[in-house]
Amino acid sequence: MITSEAGSLLLRQVEQRTGMVGQFAHCFRDYRDADKVEHRVGELIAQRVYGICLGYEDLNDHDQLRRDPLLAVLCGKRDVAGQERRREQDRGSAGAGKSTLNRLELTPADADQRARYKKIVMDEKAVDELLVNLYMQSQAQAPEQIVLDLDATDDPVHGQQEGRFFHGYYRAYCYLPLYIFIGEQLVCARLRSSNIDASAGSVEEVARIVKQLRQVWPQVRIILRADSGFCRDQLMSWCEQQRVDYVFGLAKNSRLRRKLGKAMKQARTQYRESGQATRVFVEFKYRTRKSWSQRRRVIGKAEYLQKGENPRFVVTSLGTAAMEARVLYEEFYCARGEMENRIKEQQLGLFADRTSTAFMRSNQLRLYFSSIAYCLMEALRRLGLKGTEMAEAQCSTMRVRLLKIGAQIRITVRRIWISMAAGHPGATVFEQAWRNLQLIPGPG
Repeated sequence: MITSEAGSLLLRQVEQRTGMVGQFAHCFRDYRDADKVEHRVGELIAQRVYGICLGYEDLNDHDQLRRDPLLAVLCGKRDVAGQERRREQDRGSAGAGKSTLNRLELTPADADQRARYKKIVMDEKAVDELLVNLYMQSQAQAPEQIVLDLDATDDPVHGQQEGRFFHGYYRAYCYLPLYIFIGEQLVCARLRSSNIDASAGSVEEVARIVKQLRQVWPQVRIILRADSGFCRDQLMSWCEQQRVDYVFGLAKNSRLRRKLGKAMKQARTQYRESGQATRVFVEFKYRTRKSWSQRRRVIGKAEYLQKGENPRFVVTSLGTAAMEARVLYEEFYCARGEMENRIKEQQLGLFADRTSTAFMRSNQLRLYFSSIAYCLMEALRRLGLKGTEMAEAQCSTMRVRLLKIGAQIRITVRRIWISMAAGHPGATVFEQAWRNLQLIPGPG
């Protein structure tokens, strides 16, 4: 037998050392009759997650993928050739088809043993906790500081899905999911309707994440970082009450521009003298006339470019002693742009925007599948590709250069032999990644 996905054995190595797909499977309650089950919950979850990692976002793809014995190996199937299936028509296909996987997505929250077809129930709260736990499990010791990056993005819809609304900024019918990252590691992916403010629900999400982090690391310093869409008094006040710092972008207005007047003149003069883009930073205490409950530290960037003035502002709870104005803006706040690349990586490479079912709950599950697939690929990059030429490769690049390797599969009584294409250009990196993963002990 032949497979084109032999490089996915690296993902199997990552799973054996992190257990993240198995932990994800434990977030589901299975009410099916055990005597009639051919595909265990863990196998169904693994098949869906690995399929996304390998570039197959559509459930219809699994009617062919179910025949691939290597995918059966990844899912932990005992009968990888599918020769022991109960029905004759299923023999030769070890994996589940699209209809079985679709039932997994469409099971309602209140399903139980009495349900007729859909009996595998997702525990949404458990999945949310898992994403944070995966980050904590990846840390060898308590970090001194954790930066939570928040952002919202558009997820276009093309039908009459539940919760669809037209968003004026994105000029499309879409969802407005909220993402929270710690570095490159995802800790929250919340699907939301788009008829809301970008910051809606952020206090609740941040509160549960901070609580979970502090249960393990009570002394860790936590900083929130986000653009002006999250600069809301409710979120800032919560941070100030909970000993959490923040750095948020602040939208421009006439009062803020006046505060920056002298600095902008100075920047303009320096630009005319040097012909180079010039920045001058100032800081001051500021309070809005109605929406803020107190005065806060604001840093203004007076920048003059060839095209003219480019003022920017951020508001922060950090004092001058903790971080001076230029460093705070240029080195700390601007670093949040890297999070946007991670969101694009998940949406474009791992199909986080494949939310085409009719219901919010099932679309949230699809977002979770994509999120766990991202966590798996990120762990491969962080653990397996460390020190290689692909240490900073995106998921789509890793898939093409490392996972898509042709191989011959031979099944004997005791072993499964996988003979990979020796001429594959990623062979050296694959070997390095394999050795790196072998050095990492398994969970527990």
